[in-house]
Amino acid sequence: MNVSNGKPRLLNDQEVIERIFSHIDNNTTDLGDTVWKEPVEHYQSQQRFNAEIALLKRLPVPYCPSVALPEKGSYIARKAAGTPLVVVRGLDGTVRAFINACRHRGMQVANGSGCARSFVCPYHAWTYNLEGKLKKIPGQEGFPGVNPAEHGLVEVSAMEQGGIVYVMQEGQITPEMLENSLDYFTPEQEMFEQGDLTDEANWKLLAETLMEGYHIKSLHKETFYPYGLDNVTLVENFGSNSRVIFPFRRIEQLRDVAPEKRRIDGLVTSVYLLFPNASVAVLSKHTSLVILEPLSPTQSQWVVYRMVNRETHGQKITVDEARRDAVFVNESGQDEDREAACAIQESVGSNANSHFTFGHFEKAIVNFHQSLASHLDNK
Repeated sequence: MNVSNGKPRLLNDQEVIERIFSHIDNNTTDLGDTVWKEPVEHYQSQQRFNAEIALLKRLPVPYCPSVALPEKGSYIARKAAGTPLVVVRGLDGTVRAFINACRHRGMQVANGSGCARSFVCPYHAWTYNLEGKLKKIPGQEGFPGVNPAEHGLVEVSAMEQGGIVYVMQEGQITPEMLENSLDYFTPEQEMFEQGDLTDEANWKLLAETLMEGYHIKSLHKETFYPYGLDNVTLVENFGSNSRVIFPFRRIEQLRDVAPEKRRIDGLVTSVYLLFPNASVAVLSKHTSLVILEPLSPTQSQWVVYRMVNRETHGQKITVDEARRDAVFVNESGQDEDREAACAIQESVGSNANSHFTFGHFEKAIVNFHQSLASHLDNK
């Protein structure tokens, strides 16, 4: 991995196109140099699950795109690593994160997403400002000795970087922790959809479906494969993160274009795997941020945000075009990936396998598991 100005130096568009053409012409793909054997126990063990949740709490993890908090008072409340959090943009424009629990009896003070000037607990109406300070206790005379200054919402660390809001529940995020973070989104990108869904599968099984193209022809033979290529991917690891590029067949239209005039927009899907449990997928018309929240050893939640891409070949993209692109993605393979992960989960406890084997075609998955093992070993 090259580094420029403190940022990972990934291949530029022209270099990516040249490498894709080389792979197509030589019937090759990017390869890793390590075979990794991951014990199946790690996809069902409660002890392992607990260790992974603890890790998620002590790392800076994507929570939402910055554009999901567009104005002062914008907030999103949900669970992250099993903890109810509320993240809000304050009146000063700064994003802050708090444990979503009233300091009176622990009731959550915010729900879903919206815009507010304060957080009022629905149980007894204790009121907190956007900086988390306790501003009002109804019938305060009934709470002698309770100092409001000592009963604000409990803050956890939050930082914006490259269009993403990161949170860390234990300790403080430092710039060094996000040194491999790229600029994924710009303020001009409009968010057109956010949602979540739950699958009966370990979060790692779901994440693994995003990291390799070895399965495209077999699993997606009637959906993505007619538009894509069989096991032709570019994989670049940067730290614990990776970028995996999946070219479309239509990239061939650039063969006769001068290299300096080639534009890759709309001709590949680029998936950035943000260790440990998030990804940014740049597609033809839209870009998604996905956070995989582990709910139990065998159940996971997808938290999904979708933004309109800035432009393709100099043409502004509309929200309707971005929506149609998102529908295509779901129908052209994402649902099949999810179904495959859930089917694998059903066999995990069968004793058919003691481990899963990830080979040279699965370079990004190997990097993910190596990084996960290293972080858990160095807790």
